[in-house]
Amino acid sequence: MSIALPPYAELLGISVERGDGPPVLVMPFGSGVLGRPGFVHGGALAGLLEMAAVVAIRDALAREGRAEARIKPVNVTVDFMRGGREKPTRAQGKVSRLGNRVANVEAFAWQDDPDRPVAAARMNFLIA
Repeated sequence: MSIALPPYAELLGISVERGDGPPVLVMPFGSGVLGRPGFVHGGALAGLLEMAAVVAIRDALAREGRAEARIKPVNVTVDFMRGGREKPTRAQGKVSRLGNRVANVEAFAWQDDPDRPVAAARMNFLIA
């Protein structure tokens, strides 16, 4: 299955890595995501997490034969755990509940170790 990323993902330089489970997104470090010197901007991290959640829910809907369903974010909560440094940042979303009208998704961003996330998000989506 080919994954089409939203234009905002392209602006951040995000690409998709496929593996087991939901796709992993990779955002390279560069001037476009720079916050304070040497660190990834919090908005770029939040954008990466949102894109990871969107890709995870699109992947889950496609597996159920509902690839054409429209989704709309209802609620987003982002927790910043540590500063993202000058290296690529990866993120993966996990659908914790996929109903007929609502989906709950968690997303985690990390750099060196998935067990030490730099940020996490919880999102609720309306499915139409």
